Amino acid sequence: MKILHTVKQYHPSRGGMYEVVRRLSEYLVKFGHDVTVATTKLPYGYKPNLNGVKIKEFDIRGNFVSGMSGETKEYQKFLINSDFDVITNFAAQQPMTDAMLLVLDKIKAKKVFVPTGFAAFYINEYQDYYKKMKDWFKKFDTNVFLSNNYHDINYARKSNAKNIVVIPNGADKNEFLEDTGIDIRKKLSIPDDDFLILLVGSHTGHKGHKEAIKIFNLANIKNATLLIVGNYGCCLKTCKKQELKFNKSSKYKLNRKRLLIKNLNRKETVSAFQSANLFLFPSNIECSPVVLFEAMASKTPFLVTDVGNAKEIIEWSNGGLLLPTIKGASLDNPFKAFFKKIVKKGLSFFIKLNQDKNYNLSKAKIKDSAILLEKVYGNKEKLDQLAGAGYNAWLEKFTWEKIAQRYENLYNNLIKQDKI
Repeated sequence: MKILHTVKQYHPSRGGMYEVVRRLSEYLVKFGHDVTVATTKLPYGYKPNLNGVKIKEFDIRGNFVSGMSGETKEYQKFLINSDFDVITNFAAQQPMTDAMLLVLDKIKAKKVFVPTGFAAFYINEYQDYYKKMKDWFKKFDTNVFLSNNYHDINYARKSNAKNIVVIPNGADKNEFLEDTGIDIRKKLSIPDDDFLILLVGSHTGHKGHKEAIKIFNLANIKNATLLIVGNYGCCLKTCKKQELKFNKSSKYKLNRKRLLIKNLNRKETVSAFQSANLFLFPSNIECSPVVLFEAMASKTPFLVTDVGNAKEIIEWSNGGLLLPTIKGASLDNPFKAFFKKIVKKGLSFFIKLNQDKNYNLSKAKIKDSAILLEKVYGNKEKLDQLAGAGYNAWLEKFTWEKIAQRYENLYNNLIKQDKI
């Protein structure tokens, strides 16, 4: 098969969806298919052929609502004149999908849409976009959702969309079943007998860093380290200030507690997963968090807010527990300045999350979450039970190889429809 995947950015850009597309694309190449990824240009560029995946760059910015600029017409001509068997758009509200929505009727290939959550679904400025989505759904041959119960799939059902399929996220065996050759505890001077709590998520202001620090600070636990791994972003300075403040405190020194804020490479991050005793993820907004599958793959039990389809992932795996959560919470004021800065980059819906009354954010109840952390901290039997269940579920259903096989079967079935 000749396959085109479209996504806003690709490796080496870091982000959950970019990693998903990379894993799927590389496995489909291993299965013998010709795979191209169409994406926006980056200042530092991409490798033209990464692990067998061809990269096609277009200098496009914005989205349907904010307006698109750059090589939009060139990209649309590329799509219309292509000879791909299947074209799959990953994520809405971004240029590589939104530019294609305008020319769906002119594209000969089988078309697959993976919305990944509709992040701006509750934002007033995007309501006309989602009204149009009712018709766009029906122009795709298949609509793939990461969850069986989330606002994107529920909206598709309400819109009478055809060919709805659920294919979840996953984690890679090649990463998590192999020795990284890195002892992250030794590298970061974390004692072997420390209870290591890990959070992996960029410093976007909505991955729950602030809440995790509060939970860790309040929890009556000893000999413990909270390691937050993330690249640069709006809350990095705040997190680093908290790191300095708490590590100097007499309370932390007395209880031998430590907070570490680090930007690790991928192998170091995998080693951190493998070394952690618990994964803590009090995120504010998600669709289907890849990091939960990575925690399962590393035999690490997790605590997570009721965000995205986290509750569903727990039902699928029995690999973690829900943190007590407030639904419909607002973002904290310190992040408003950051959101204002990124409005011009086509991400204006983030600032609206802080102003609109119809957003759908989650926020951990700090005191109750600290109590839950205390309970699992002192219950090795429970932690082992969660770790084992999550790992077995991942190995059986949620490796990227098995997820890619489900996409391959979907693509094959779409192509066969024309031959019947």
